[in-house]
Amino acid sequence: MRKPYRVVLPIAAVLALTGVAAPADAAPRVVLDQGHVDVVGIAFESGAFDVHVHDEEHGVEYSPAEVQLVAKPSSEIAVPDDAAYRFLGTAGSRAWVLPQVQDPALLWPGIGAEEIEPGVFTDDALKVDLVGVSGPADVSIFTTDAFGVPTVLADSGDGLPDRIDTSAGGHLHANWAFEAPGYYTLKVQVSGTLAATGEKVTSGIATYCFKVGL
Repeated sequence: MRKPYRVVLPIAAVLALTGVAAPADAAPRVVLDQGHVDVVGIAFESGAFDVHVHDEEHGVEYSPAEVQLVAKPSSEIAVPDDAAYRFLGTAGSRAWVLPQVQDPALLWPGIGAEEIEPGVFTDDALKVDLVGVSGPADVSIFTTDAFGVPTVLADSGDGLPDRIDTSAGGHLHANWAFEAPGYYTLKVQVSGTLAATGEKVTSGIATYCFKVGL
């Protein structure tokens, strides 16, 4: 059952709320470029997953097709001179990173399953699979510990799909890294095993659009 804070607005109302103008020659998209956003928001209703984008700042949810997610030019970093970061490229090369730790000026992407009650899925386990990436370069999702050591959760540079484990009621923040400026699409699928029946349930593929470094 959805938590009561969920608000869904018609796209026209959302555009008016956020001040986003609809392009004359394309379907309008809501631009999200800062603040806390669960890029992969996960709910389960009537026997099916609902994979959406949850703008935590405004308490609004969108389908992925309604949204353009933005990594601003100011998200650009130099790849550290550390062998543990070679998945991002050579030391000193550039990457655009939406950070694990919140920077108020940037998009703070999360993976959130707070809307799913404990006990629905076996061991409360959920799988988030990155099944496809298209764009000018590779994309990775990784966490860093208190000492700055990375753990790679997904990396299109070494083949897909890659799986990120999460849980009912869980919430994960990580670094989302893009290795060149440009436009990207990421395809994500969610699955879990129902505790009551042992049936595996898989979502449709959700496609996310990112504008990076432009």
